Amino acid sequence: MCGISGIFDLQGQRDIDPGLLSRMNHSLRHRGPDEGGLHREPGLGLAHRRLSVIDLASGQQPLFNADRSIAIVFNGEIYNYRSLMAELRQFGHPFRTSSDTEVIVHAWEQWGEQCVRHLRGMFAFALWDRRRHLLFLARDRLGVKPLYYGEADDGTLLFGSELKALLAHPAMPRKLDPLAVEEYFAYGYVPEPRSIFQQARKLPPGHTLSVRAGQPLPAPQPYWDIPFTPNPPASEAQAADELLARLREAVRIRMVAEVPLGAFLSGGVDSSAVVALMAGASSAPVNTCSISFGDPAWNEARYADMVARRYGTAHHARQVEQDDFDLIDLLANLYDEPFADSSAMPTYRVCQLARQRVTVALSGDGGDESLAGYRRYRLHTREEKVRKAMDPLLPAGLRQSLFGTLGRLYPKADWAPRFLRAKTTFEGLARDTTDAYFHGVSLLGDAMRARLFSPELRRGLQGYRAVEVLRRHALASPAQDPLSQVQYLDLKTYLPGDILTKVDRASMAHALEVRSPLLDHELVAWMSGLPPQLKLRGGEGKYLLKKALRPLLPDELLYRQKMGFSVPLAAWLRGPLRQRLQQRLLGPTLAQCGLFDMGYVRLLLEQHASGRRDYSAPLWALLMFEAFLRQVLPLGAGKPPVQAPAMALE
Repeated sequence: MCGISGIFDLQGQRDIDPGLLSRMNHSLRHRGPDEGGLHREPGLGLAHRRLSVIDLASGQQPLFNADRSIAIVFNGEIYNYRSLMAELRQFGHPFRTSSDTEVIVHAWEQWGEQCVRHLRGMFAFALWDRRRHLLFLARDRLGVKPLYYGEADDGTLLFGSELKALLAHPAMPRKLDPLAVEEYFAYGYVPEPRSIFQQARKLPPGHTLSVRAGQPLPAPQPYWDIPFTPNPPASEAQAADELLARLREAVRIRMVAEVPLGAFLSGGVDSSAVVALMAGASSAPVNTCSISFGDPAWNEARYADMVARRYGTAHHARQVEQDDFDLIDLLANLYDEPFADSSAMPTYRVCQLARQRVTVALSGDGGDESLAGYRRYRLHTREEKVRKAMDPLLPAGLRQSLFGTLGRLYPKADWAPRFLRAKTTFEGLARDTTDAYFHGVSLLGDAMRARLFSPELRRGLQGYRAVEVLRRHALASPAQDPLSQVQYLDLKTYLPGDILTKVDRASMAHALEVRSPLLDHELVAWMSGLPPQLKLRGGEGKYLLKKALRPLLPDELLYRQKMGFSVPLAAWLRGPLRQRLQQRLLGPTLAQCGLFDMGYVRLLLEQHASGRRDYSAPLWALLMFEAFLRQVLPLGAGKPPVQAPAMALE
């Protein structure tokens, strides 16, 4: 696993400043502490930081073809590189190394821009073809590996594995994008392709970008999408057997490494399945790591221990204490843009723990999105049934008026039993399908964001709403049924924007490579074609996976209530973090930035502290935004530059 960065002159062949290129490369040293490499030629600079995992002796980068007309910097792993190497040798391509990086170079020579379709793995790379005067950027199908790019004020294109590589260049503008601020407070992260900065973008998953000097920067081009094409008919037992066989193969190919290897073990279904299958494929005990909390309501340690004992793993656990808040500023620097998933804290700690023993760790990420593990899928499908049943009786306009009124009048009852919390249901029924799902997943709803934002920020938004992110993906979705439609939305937004971003930054901070078998694109494509009733049945998510795993894991673990990898945030913000929260949110950074109504911020603090309302999510989002402004965008007493864009992203 590595860090890549580079500079490309969009206007011609100006010399690349070696000091700037080195500075960008050094900013990513944590991603690759083993080696660093630079390459410069007129109009181009490539930089690489290496974490050695495969071909330790000869996998240095940038890597070139035989006549040095093609150069590449690559971050990731290609799991089918051995079979591709054999295929490319038959076409006459000679290999000087046994690295997967060289496979990409020869795949480019053989197939050009279609080479990405042959790659099975997680990757982000930049390839320079001098003969074609072409810079080619590519990102893996599901967005496991990140890639940022942006046009600097000096007419160069900058790119890198993290935003900090772009920000290391003084010509990269740091103007905040108001649309990104709106999206952050809606989702808790900034979804692809936007970044928090106006002139920096994320290359979307499953996309490539081909750039030539002297030509306008083109739009990224897609090369893959989750198909949601129904699989051939099969019995439930046959489907369960095939699911387990496909998952077993995805685990096996991710166990190839020349360094110590292990797994995260949370005690949930997905990580337990990965560990069980690793144990079956390994002659030595599997190294496993887990994080626990002192609060038993949030502690899954017992289930992790259960799996560790069953499979005889070398298990290591650590408890996250309630005063582990020095990570707040560290996380702001780590993520480069505001990021409000509080589980980033235990994720950072479990990666830290794992790196003490292994260099590569397998995880269970991706199972919830592909196999309907989230509770919100159950709620959405039920709500969608009600919505469709009412369509003949209540036209959309009347339904919106009726349930919108009920939603406004019904009290917000965070303290009440779940069956009495009807406000969100009424508000959802007043909306169309996409807007209702957006309302359900939003960190702050439309009304709360409107109250929080200052008049200046609202003017900068020009009426833009973050729901447009989901609408854009919904229009492109191949999924037909209600469950598959929202799974598609999560696979396009929440998975890469939140889950995979969180794991990538937390693991790379410790030079740890994380591999996710459930995100194998061939497995994801097959799972997308499963009938919805094999994913969600009778309120039970991951129905087929749990059925397939019953010989391997106890029912007590498989069928318990999902906890998620979360922290007791509401209690922390009323208890040990209360004073720091107030100091930060009422301090000069937020007050002087001009983006927020500080009276409303005070109201949120007061009502949460009193216990009358649970505002932990918006308060944590504000806390992380304040840390971002202070750590990543230091501005003294001035306001952060906010630029209203001419139009939203298409």
